[in-house]
Amino acid sequence: MNQYMERIYNGVVKENPCIILMLGMCPTLAVTTSAINGLGMGLSTLAVLIFSNLIISLMRKIIPDQVRLPAYIVIVATLVTIVDLVLQAYVPSLYSALGIYIPLIVVNCIILGRAEAYANKVTPVLAMFDGIGMGLGFTIALTVIGVVREFLGSGAAFGITLLPESIPPIAIFGKAPGAFLVMAILVAILNALSIRTAANKKVEGCDGCCSSCSSSCSDNGKEGTK
Repeated sequence: MNQYMERIYNGVVKENPCIILMLGMCPTLAVTTSAINGLGMGLSTLAVLIFSNLIISLMRKIIPDQVRLPAYIVIVATLVTIVDLVLQAYVPSLYSALGIYIPLIVVNCIILGRAEAYANKVTPVLAMFDGIGMGLGFTIALTVIGVVREFLGSGAAFGITLLPESIPPIAIFGKAPGAFLVMAILVAILNALSIRTAANKKVEGCDGCCSSCSSSCSDNGKEGTK
């Protein structure tokens, strides 16, 4: 696997920002009341991640170290404003549903974290693929959570009714506690499949970021099973 495909694989599976690293929990828990909301927020974040990583990597040698975080925020805020206006113009229903959580992408810890920990240290193409991987991972996680919550909470998926009226929905999944329950179920499934979250460190000293890790998780895992 080349380094570009590895960045996508890591973002979707090994370093999934939502269900592995547990980042961006605010929009994850708030907007996933339906599948379309989760998909919309995920795609919005994906677009911002790709272009912010690319621009920050291109400008990494000219941004003074003392003002790098304010510079990153200005770049991300500009991109978020563009996304916000595009949604408002072309998808007003989704724009209304997501509300304040679109502007809050500016301070999303996933975006600023990838900019600080990765994009400002690598080539533009590699940074862009990292944004694609992280964005896809975030989008997939939000969409899955949204599908589960919408199906259990209202008997529908993507607005299409799937369950007959004779089967009552479980209303709690349409509310805040339902998001925590779905997250807990997903983490339990990951643990059962031996895909560890950042809280379950595979090796001593692991910080949950495989891209900057010098240890071999696979080798340690093999030793632990002997």
